[in-house]
Amino acid sequence: MPDAHPLSAAIDRDALETFLASELDFAFRRRLRWLLTALDLRPSLRLLDLGCGPGVLLRALDASAPRVRAAGLDEGADRLLQARAAPTPFPLLCADAQRLPFRDASFERVLAAEVLEHLPDDAAALAEIRRVLVPGGLLAVSVPHARYPFLWDPINRVWTRLGGAPFRTGPLVGIWTGHERLYRPEELSERVTSAGLEVVRVEEATHHAIPFAHFLLYGVGRPLVERGLLPAGLRRRLGRLPSAPRPGFDLLSPLRALLSAVDRRNDADAVRRKTTFVNVLLLARRPL
Repeated sequence: MPDAHPLSAAIDRDALETFLASELDFAFRRRLRWLLTALDLRPSLRLLDLGCGPGVLLRALDASAPRVRAAGLDEGADRLLQARAAPTPFPLLCADAQRLPFRDASFERVLAAEVLEHLPDDAAALAEIRRVLVPGGLLAVSVPHARYPFLWDPINRVWTRLGGAPFRTGPLVGIWTGHERLYRPEELSERVTSAGLEVVRVEEATHHAIPFAHFLLYGVGRPLVERGLLPAGLRRRLGRLPSAPRPGFDLLSPLRALLSAVDRRNDADAVRRKTTFVNVLLLARRPL
């Protein structure tokens, strides 16, 4: 869906677009822009990246909003090792998102991008988020949509319609990758409200995608990167690690151009009338 909200004053738009220039997951591009916009970032704000994983969003913040005082938290020590291996000036902590090791009202902003769906108890995590937010503080959330487009993950769509359990691991993995649940907008809003947070707005993002998009990006692409089965230069581009542009022909340019052309269809007004999307995006506030 088109983004009607300009990037906040603290975000360097050119730096963010440079950071995203080699990204092949255009649904990721859309939700990252939305999340950083929704958080209304300002210099010196304290921000928690909940479930920061290998630190991709922290690196995006470092590139486009370096004056924000961010910290990353993840319970996966191996993922934090990846985050520490890439340049980021922000502190990183290994801890459980359902039991945050911070005092009350520690942050003005919390970012929870693709994390709630992984947690056994998302209600506990949301209650903890409310606790560590200052009154008036903002939470920006993205989660996978329960009504996802058929082309995004045809394998899981067909298999679950036939009564099978979703593929969460293995060679046929799709949108259910390691997830406890997917969300409808109304379900996410209800969970957030039940935690004592005030929903500011909810949106749905990315309807158009190439066939088997999730499977190709994460079922095939990610294992090749993580197992070191691709040339180092290509791994850096696919692995979302900073890499300087190199002269000559980029083998990924034609694929990136195709994905971009398909993704531009998501900017059309007609997309607002669609019923299937890749992501649910939500902005909430802790009441004063």
